[in-house]
Amino acid sequence: MEHLFSPFNFKGLEVKNRIVMPPMCQYSVEKKDGVATDWHYLHYVSRAIGGAGFIIIEMTDVEPDGRISDFDLGLWSDEQIPPLARMVEACHQYGAKVGIQIAHAGRKAEDAEVPVAPSAIPFDENSKTPRALSTNEVKEMVEKFRKAVQRAVKAGFDAIEIHGAHGYLIHQFHSPLTNKREDEYGKELTKFGREIIEAAKDEMPEDMPLIMRISAKEYVEGGYGINESIEFAKDYQKAGVDIFHVSSGGEGPIGAGGRPGTHAAYQVPLAREIKNALHVPVIAVGRLDDPILANSVIGNEEADLVAVGRGMLRNPYWALEAAATLKKETSIPKQYVTGF
Repeated sequence: MEHLFSPFNFKGLEVKNRIVMPPMCQYSVEKKDGVATDWHYLHYVSRAIGGAGFIIIEMTDVEPDGRISDFDLGLWSDEQIPPLARMVEACHQYGAKVGIQIAHAGRKAEDAEVPVAPSAIPFDENSKTPRALSTNEVKEMVEKFRKAVQRAVKAGFDAIEIHGAHGYLIHQFHSPLTNKREDEYGKELTKFGREIIEAAKDEMPEDMPLIMRISAKEYVEGGYGINESIEFAKDYQKAGVDIFHVSSGGEGPIGAGGRPGTHAAYQVPLAREIKNALHVPVIAVGRLDDPILANSVIGNEEADLVAVGRGMLRNPYWALEAAATLKKETSIPKQYVTGF
C-alpha cells in the first residue's frame, strides 16, 4: 500500500516521497525587479534539506503588471533565470525535485496602475476596476506565458505548474462570474487556458509533467461547483495537463455561495472527485499539517501527492518530523541524524 514516504514517478518526474511544498508567495523581492533573492534561496533550499520530495516555487509572473504585488517573482526577463537555476541546483543536491508556478494575477494585481482582466469587473468595492483585454492582447498574453515557460525550462525545473486557481487571470477567464466577453474567449471559457497549456507543452521536454492548479469550487453566489470544474478540467486535460493541484475559492469575497471549510482536509474531497473523474494524478492541499492525516490521504488513494503549506512555513523540517512520527524511513542529512 502506498504511503506518505512512497516514491512517486510520473513521466520524467521521480520524487522520493509524496510530500509537496506548495507555492506560497513570499513578497520578498525588495528591488521590485522580479529577481529571486537570498531569502528565496534560503527559504526553498532549507525545505529540500528538511526532506520535502517536491517543492513548487511560488507564483512567478509573466509580466510586471501580472504580479499580485511589486515584491513578487517574475519570469519576463532572461535576467531572472540565473537565481532560479541556482535554487533548483541546490534543491537537487539535497534530494528534492522542483517545479515553478507560472501565473498572471489579472484583476488581482494590486500594484498595477490599471489591472487587466477578461472583463472590466473589479474584485470588490476596494479594488481597482480592471481594463478588459482586447482579443489581440489575449493572444499576446498566451505568448507571454509561453516565454515564461521557456525560461523556466532553461532554469532546469523538473515540472511546470500553470496557475488556474484563486481568482487569478486564467481562473477569471473560465469563470462565468468574471468572463462576460463576446469574442472567441467569451464563447469558449476554457480557450485562454487551453492555449496557454498548448503553448507551455510546446516549450517543455516531452517527459516533463505539466501541472495545473485549479479552484474546484467557488464560494460566491452563482459560482461554479465540482461538476463544472470537472468539465473544464477535462478540457485542460485534453490540452495537455498531466497533474491537477486541487484547491478552491479566491474568485471573490465569500458570499451566499457557501464558505470554505476550516477543518482539516476540507479540500480533499474535491481532489478525490477530480482524480476519479479524470483518472489523473492529483495533489491535495488544505490543512493537511498532521502527518497521520496526510498519510491517510495517500493510503486511502484520495490523492497522489499531499501539499503541506502552513506546516512547512512553521517548520522547514516538517517532512523529517513526519517520517519520525509515522516510523517511516527517509534520508536524513548526516548532520542531523543525532536529532532523530
